[in-house]
Amino acid sequence: MPTTLLRLAAALIVATIVIGALYFASAVFEPVAFAFFFIAISWPMQKALQTRAPKTVALIATVVVGLVIVFTLTSLVAWGGGQIAHWLTRNFDRLQSVYAAGAQWLEQHDIFLSTLISERFNVVWVLRLSQQVALRLNSLVGFSLLVFVFLALGLLEAEAFAKNLRTVGGEVTGSRLIAAGAEIGGKLRRYMLVRAGASLLTGLTVWGFSLLIGLELAAAWGVIAFALNFIPFVGPLIATTLPALFALAQTGSWELALIVLATLSILQFLIGSYLEPLLAGKNLTISPFLVLFSVFFWGFVWGLPGTFIGVPIAIACLTLCEHFPESRAVAVLLSGKAPKEKTEGEG
Repeated sequence: MPTTLLRLAAALIVATIVIGALYFASAVFEPVAFAFFFIAISWPMQKALQTRAPKTVALIATVVVGLVIVFTLTSLVAWGGGQIAHWLTRNFDRLQSVYAAGAQWLEQHDIFLSTLISERFNVVWVLRLSQQVALRLNSLVGFSLLVFVFLALGLLEAEAFAKNLRTVGGEVTGSRLIAAGAEIGGKLRRYMLVRAGASLLTGLTVWGFSLLIGLELAAAWGVIAFALNFIPFVGPLIATTLPALFALAQTGSWELALIVLATLSILQFLIGSYLEPLLAGKNLTISPFLVLFSVFFWGFVWGLPGTFIGVPIAIACLTLCEHFPESRAVAVLLSGKAPKEKTEGEG
């Protein structure tokens, strides 16, 4: 028992030190984590191009394709946020009238929160928040460039690293790590394909529904929904709440806002709870608790980028645990899958 307690205490101390290092040195570890993620996704393209062109040319082509994709997605999100911020600026008077009507309604029902709301959550606060979001999105461009520097170096050394890993780690351990890395790459690629497909469907659905009910900036809401859907739980919640609030600001109708909120919530639930698991298959099964924990934990450690990278990190850790007998129990417990019941005749 004392030995077990000492090991547990040592593990907690090490975990605390690692979390502290990840938090305070996020400028170093955050882009490295994203680089590993993109290496796992883009390695098949790099490997295929190397068979048809020199290694340097294949590397440049892979990095350029990745930059184009990230730049396009970032530009779309920045455009959508800019459209919404511009609309809020042009319709300042309308927002003030909606706010005043809401405050009056609260007072008529003996809910005197107008002073607190006016001090903390007024229209000026909303405008400042929109500006901060836009600035944050712009800063992600510089962060992306740093990630792609690490990506280029990682792709350049990937094959040599695999050979050295087998030599340094031993034949058995090295083989397991290489197999785990290959499986992690396959799972992450499948995860991103599923998320991209579901996000595209979500964006098109939100855009179509916004056009149907006459909501302004329908294309912007579709783009925002597409981007936010890459963040599990938190993203769909925001993508559902914002259009509902916008419907209230545009029309002043609580009924329409509730209809928007309810309809988009149902659509998000159907896509996230039925379509995505169907596309992902059994290989990507992961505990919903672990997904939610990963989003909030890595969001606390690394902010907005952490909410995106949290689930891929969890998938990678679980896959790594599956390849070693000492940690396989952890993968089983957090897989979200019930063990198969033995049928009669199985021993």
